[in-house]
Amino acid sequence: MRDHKNFWDRNAGRYDRFMRKDRAAYDEMYELIRPVVRHKTVLELAAGTGLIAKHIVNAAAHIEATDASVGMIAEAKRDNQSAKLHFSVQDMFRLPYADKSFDVVIVSNALHIVPQPEKALAEIHRVLRDDGVLIAPTFTHAENSFFGNSKAFFLKLAGFPLHSRWTSEEYLCFLQQNGWTVRKSNVLKASFPLTYVECVKAEV
Repeated sequence: MRDHKNFWDRNAGRYDRFMRKDRAAYDEMYELIRPVVRHKTVLELAAGTGLIAKHIVNAAAHIEATDASVGMIAEAKRDNQSAKLHFSVQDMFRLPYADKSFDVVIVSNALHIVPQPEKALAEIHRVLRDDGVLIAPTFTHAENSFFGNSKAFFLKLAGFPLHSRWTSEEYLCFLQQNGWTVRKSNVLKASFPLTYVECVKAEV
């Protein structure tokens, strides 16, 4: 995980510029997220520089936005204007929060870049209230096409920590196999297909 953290620390200052190419998809995603978080307590994992948190905080009651990268959190804190938004460095595999602490958990574009994403989902399951919602948008691949595979190959050469390459259908199956019921999904057009997903805890 150390190399993983170093990659994001090294690129924290460039992250927002890098994400501008997908601004339209992110604007669409903010519109999908705002009604879900309205007046809710929210935990965001892998928040990066706080792009999502800062765009939805006016709708939420409170947001705890976390990331494993010290550099990313430093960037996020730099222009935080909201008293309802708190940034901190946390490990998504070992969260310091009590069981069932949050109404909504957001983990965006992260499950495909961490090893053992099922362990992150188990920790999310622990801190999310039983009637809570997991919002888990993730870049997926267009049926693992040649173009998509080529882009992924060059990202990996550049040091991008890519661990899972799911198509949209494969990603939804992964969530379902790990204790979640998908209540909504939508594929947004971005540099890679961005599969927007809302989940609730599966009934046992």
